[in-house]
Amino acid sequence: MPTDHALKIGADHLRRDAFLYVRQSSLRQVFENTESTKRQYALRDRAVALGWPIERIHVIDSDQGVSGAQAAGRDGFQHLVTEVAMGHAGIVLGLEVSRLARNNADWHRLLELAALSRTLICDEDGVYDPAHFNDRLLLGLKGTMSEAELHVLKSRLQGGILNKARRGELEIALPVGLVYGPDGRVCLDPDRQIQDTVRLLFDTFRETGSACAVLRRMRAQHILFPRRITRGIGKGEVLWGELDHSRVLEVLHNPRYAGAFVYGRRRTSYNADLKQVQLQLKREDWQVLIRDAHPGYISWDEFERNELTLQRNAVGFSTNLRGGAPREGIALLQGRVLCGRCGSRMRVRYDAREGKQRPYYCCNEDTVRRAASRNCQWVQGAEIDAAISALLLQTVAPAAIDVALAVQDEIAQRVEQAASMRAAQLQRCRYEAELARRRYVKVDPDNRLVADALEAEWNERLRQLDTLQREHERQQQADQTLSDEPARRRVVELAQDFPRVWNDPRTSALQRKKMLALMIEDVTLISGGQIAVHIRWRGGKTQSITVDKPRPIALVRKTRPEVVQLIDELLQTYTDREVARRLNDLGHHNWRGDSFTAKKVRLVRITYGLKSRFQRLRERGMLTSSELARRFGVCPTTVNHLGRQGILKRHMYDSDHRYLYEPPGDVTLVKGAGSRYGGRAPQLIPVPSTAQGAL
Repeated sequence: MPTDHALKIGADHLRRDAFLYVRQSSLRQVFENTESTKRQYALRDRAVALGWPIERIHVIDSDQGVSGAQAAGRDGFQHLVTEVAMGHAGIVLGLEVSRLARNNADWHRLLELAALSRTLICDEDGVYDPAHFNDRLLLGLKGTMSEAELHVLKSRLQGGILNKARRGELEIALPVGLVYGPDGRVCLDPDRQIQDTVRLLFDTFRETGSACAVLRRMRAQHILFPRRITRGIGKGEVLWGELDHSRVLEVLHNPRYAGAFVYGRRRTSYNADLKQVQLQLKREDWQVLIRDAHPGYISWDEFERNELTLQRNAVGFSTNLRGGAPREGIALLQGRVLCGRCGSRMRVRYDAREGKQRPYYCCNEDTVRRAASRNCQWVQGAEIDAAISALLLQTVAPAAIDVALAVQDEIAQRVEQAASMRAAQLQRCRYEAELARRRYVKVDPDNRLVADALEAEWNERLRQLDTLQREHERQQQADQTLSDEPARRRVVELAQDFPRVWNDPRTSALQRKKMLALMIEDVTLISGGQIAVHIRWRGGKTQSITVDKPRPIALVRKTRPEVVQLIDELLQTYTDREVARRLNDLGHHNWRGDSFTAKKVRLVRITYGLKSRFQRLRERGMLTSSELARRFGVCPTTVNHLGRQGILKRHMYDSDHRYLYEPPGDVTLVKGAGSRYGGRAPQLIPVPSTAQGAL
């Protein structure tokens, strides 16, 4: 073997540096398997014996506690590969192949680069040249055996774990609220506050049916939720903090709270960056599921109902997402409308023209799934919502008082439950403050370093206690207004007039949807000559009604025939502005409900071909001022002046004081002498034709 070493190691190898790679698979091995680490570092003496000076032997030990199954995340191995590829390494030393890599892809890449750069590989058995076929074949075989060894070890461990899990005896981390008893069995946490908080979360979800609603209510009540530290410093301790949405979903989706033992809910995979990620598996892909394996907070049936509710609340296009949680928008049947033609869920669309939202129920299943050229059907939602509201008021009104009293009792129970939770938090805070006081009292007063720290901790606990006490008192005063007798009377009064509550502008669309969801399961629409509406009530009862389709906009905008006839009659006597004033006095409005103006009357007149006031007067023989002026040889100003004096009879035909004049008939207009009229300016006066000769 020494002869073989001497033949393989040349001057070119000794001119370059030696690299020693040291690695252990886990931190536990680093701290406990110290002999393996010593053996790896001892390879420096082997490199010196082969001819490398000690100052040119580089030790790469930055990958301690990192598995060799993947090159990703091993900075030391990446550095070693870089040095080999650049030709800086004359030899690479490792205790065995498994120290360098447990993956054939990484191992053969290192061998390929070492063969190209003429770098030697040295382990505890000898020195190898990857450029030689026999050495490379042997190194490849060692790498394959190393990877197979890792697979065998992992299979043995996983087999034992899975076998124990199938019996339901595998101890795995439990969610907060569940602990292992002295006999190793799972039981509820003996801390009463933790139990009550977890139960409150499930009770709130049972009432609201929404994870967001659970979060809002518990935050509004200032209720903290426990979290248990599972690793690191303080392992096993319970911390209390505010809830977030992901935490609520984690609790609701965890089957351990339903008393089920589950193993294999997640599977480890790698993303594009070769980082490990956890993938959620479907229930049918779980490796082990044992129902009623230990006590729980809810039953398995309730857990399945919660899963179905959360699935319905999810946002996305799916035919199964029916009856989701109420969301924004004025559409009353959002999430509860089914297409009567294809059975799919109908989506809600809004038209925001003219500053008003108008809902439409649209089934676009064909266009999305089958690339159809048009939607299956769509209907306007305003008339449907109005019909459902009327039906709901007619059905609910008789039982409204009983429902209101039940709701009031539920509110009182909820307030009492929240108050007990806050009282438990206050009691725990008092205990922690008292514990801090005891630690401070027991310390030696002369040991100021410890005494100052304990005093600061005591003061901090007292401040937290004071803040929590004031918040508890404030919330208690606010809760009294919800459960006192005046509030109960107000609820009963509102229940007696449920239609007024439903139609009150202060009742939001979200609240109406929540009330509707308590009574209606879903609504099926079929659009035809009329809209067929099939309602399925909670409990299985069904009911069908028909709703007239809304008129086309052309018919909606059309002025009523009686108004057009009235305008035609009024134009015989009045101008457009006077006609508009008369229509408003009689209580008539246009299709939008707006009052009439001269412009609107003119538009109606032109649209329906009605004759204008001017045309009607001309047909009656009326003349303009210019025509009269030419007839009598005077200027139009004189004619207008005589009209204002009442000498000539005139009729207004426009709002800008424009007039037509009646012909004077057998009356003749002549100029009078100035002396005859007392020296006044000459003017035109009417003189009968029989008196013209005398003049």
